[in-house]
Amino acid sequence: MKDQLLRADEPTRRRFIARTASSLLGVGLLPNFQSAFAAGTAPLTGAKAKNVIYLYMDGGMSHVDTWDPKQGEVAGPTKTIKTSADGVLLGEYLPRTAKQMHHGTIVRSLTSTQGAHEQGNYFMHTSYQLRGTINHPSMGAWLSHFRGPGNPTLPGSVYVGNASRHPGAGFFSPELAPLFVNNPENGLKDIELQKGLTKAGQTARMQLAGELDTEFTNAFGKQRNVAAHAGAYDGAYRMMASKDIVAFDLTEEKAALRDAYGRDPFGQGCLLARRLVEHGVRFIEVSLHGWDTHSNNFTATPDLCDKLDRGLATLVNDLETRGMLKDTLVVVATEFGRSPKINMSLGRDHYPKAFSGALFGGGVKGGFVHGMTNKSGEEIAEKETTIPDFNATIGHALGLPLDEVVVAPSGRPFKLADKGKPVTALFA
Repeated sequence: MKDQLLRADEPTRRRFIARTASSLLGVGLLPNFQSAFAAGTAPLTGAKAKNVIYLYMDGGMSHVDTWDPKQGEVAGPTKTIKTSADGVLLGEYLPRTAKQMHHGTIVRSLTSTQGAHEQGNYFMHTSYQLRGTINHPSMGAWLSHFRGPGNPTLPGSVYVGNASRHPGAGFFSPELAPLFVNNPENGLKDIELQKGLTKAGQTARMQLAGELDTEFTNAFGKQRNVAAHAGAYDGAYRMMASKDIVAFDLTEEKAALRDAYGRDPFGQGCLLARRLVEHGVRFIEVSLHGWDTHSNNFTATPDLCDKLDRGLATLVNDLETRGMLKDTLVVVATEFGRSPKINMSLGRDHYPKAFSGALFGGGVKGGFVHGMTNKSGEEIAEKETTIPDFNATIGHALGLPLDEVVVAPSGRPFKLADKGKPVTALFA
């Protein structure tokens, strides 16, 4: 490692030293693996985003009913509406978002090689295909690895929703996994001191526990799983003692604003995401489930879009009003699109060949569309964008070193977005 450090350029060397120092101080979290640095690699410059709010449409969102509306038979009953961006049209189920399109970019040329939910979800989150031999990190874990936590007393990333398929920290230390919040309305449970126990008493108990563990720690503390277990306890204790734990309490927000976000788990998750960004959490994912519309697409999609529309549009406007949108990248993603052709059950089937995503704030161009599909929405007509390309674009917005190679504990090398290249045309 010493030789690797000496060969690294100055920004890379500073980044390594900062991560190591913060780990020793108990502030940052350095996983137990090595980083191999490509010659001449340096962090990307000009990045404007500091935080990401990642809105994941779980199940496969129909692009032709939302971000890439069409005419004729493939459109079904879905009509097209104008937006606040000249020449940019949306499906009629996103009227509030249409008023915010001058802040955002639509990528209408996404394509994936994975057409099943688990595989598509994993690919979108990690840029790598699902394998039985290794788990790859999600974007939030990569951000925590490269930058450390934004607030040392709070998690580096948070996931809001049902996390049954979330890849988490992958081969990184479990300490880089997101904190999972199932219901944003409930805040965090079991964070108060035991009844009758003072802070001084709690501190004394922790010190005693540390003393009792000394012999075991000296013998086994450097082992990966032992260190991860100890780190989880330390992180939980810091969070319990943090004044910023109030970020999880949505009752501090005005009722009118909570109503505007939508009084459902997704809408309140978007509000929680904004509060967490304010308190230094750099990556928050909020999921909206139910997009697997093989049947009754035109009954389910309007309801799903209403939840997305309320949460997304209010979030973008709220961030803009507070002066936070310029350095917060809001991403709307899904594992694949849905077939432009309507099936016999009035639904749309899995369609990874061509679909859409969207980005707001964080330095992207406002009122911009990248790529296009053909008239029927079945083929990419211009500027094909792969899943690794899309994830590299998020990494570029954050200024992360896309070419830096990380060697997993298994000895295999990986990059943040595999071979993906950032779509720099999306940025102002």
